[in-house]
Amino acid sequence: MNKVTEILNIKYPIIQAPMAWITSAELVAAVSNAGGMGVLGPNAGQTTVTTDPIETGERMRTQIRKTRTLTDKPFAVNYMIPGIENEGANELSSIYSDAILKVIIEEKVPNIVAVGDMNETVIKHLKALGLTVIYRALDPTIESAEQAEAAGADIIVATGFDEGGGMPSQSIGTFSIVPIIADSVSIPVVAAGGIVDDRGFKAALVLGAEGAYIGTAFMVAEECVTADICKQDIINTESTDLLLYKALPSYWRATPHKLGLDLYEKSEQGVSVLEIAKLMKGTQGPKIAQLDGDLDNGINSVNSAISLIKEIRTCKAIIEDMVGGEEF
Repeated sequence: MNKVTEILNIKYPIIQAPMAWITSAELVAAVSNAGGMGVLGPNAGQTTVTTDPIETGERMRTQIRKTRTLTDKPFAVNYMIPGIENEGANELSSIYSDAILKVIIEEKVPNIVAVGDMNETVIKHLKALGLTVIYRALDPTIESAEQAEAAGADIIVATGFDEGGGMPSQSIGTFSIVPIIADSVSIPVVAAGGIVDDRGFKAALVLGAEGAYIGTAFMVAEECVTADICKQDIINTESTDLLLYKALPSYWRATPHKLGLDLYEKSEQGVSVLEIAKLMKGTQGPKIAQLDGDLDNGINSVNSAISLIKEIRTCKAIIEDMVGGEEF
């Protein structure tokens, strides 16, 4: 039996990436009902910003409960591992992360996607709480994978430079990082970055992954709250049109529109990543484009394989085409 499906008790080894702003109970339930594992991401189901940690947690509680009305299948919740470099940032991020974790425990969600720099203490704590831990490093390395396994993580996500959103600092492609990480640990690895069809999925398995972690392909799902103009933007844009620029945490890739072009030009001119982050409006940049549908004033960040995305389909159709009739 496939280790990912066995650990997560799902039909297909496909995990929906917990994308900020554009995940919701409806998307998560659709992915889980189709045999994969849906994941509630940051600001799931929301359209407005909150700076209140308690409200942040209660918003997630509402989405967890709504998801349970739409599916009886397993799903997960995203958990951002508090930063360890900057003491002030660590303290602030801990407040929000603690609020989310408190709700996860109270609502008895058994699965968690822990995203961020490796912190063995955090992983051990999550395991001590009885959670199944899917760990995704922002910058995957052999060392972080080995540490995650030693700390008790159940599954590791190997993310390549082909992904959308905030990208790794090392320009190592998905189909290079996957076997590197898979060879370094004995727990199952899932591949992330640029996988949108059955060819990419099967290739990842050949390279040592036991599943895939999918974001951009689900952005154009019928059940995803991504704005229609943003979905069409993905369908109409070729991979060769995409912009790559430096921004926090390392790099971003986006479709070519006003703000994205401006950020790309500033990146080429050597403007600091902190200044670019301000111009990008932090997490608001993707929200403005992907959720609000304002492509010129926001950032539509996608993976490098969007030339292969040609239509809007249901999560069920996306998943079944990706696994190509395979049994797991």
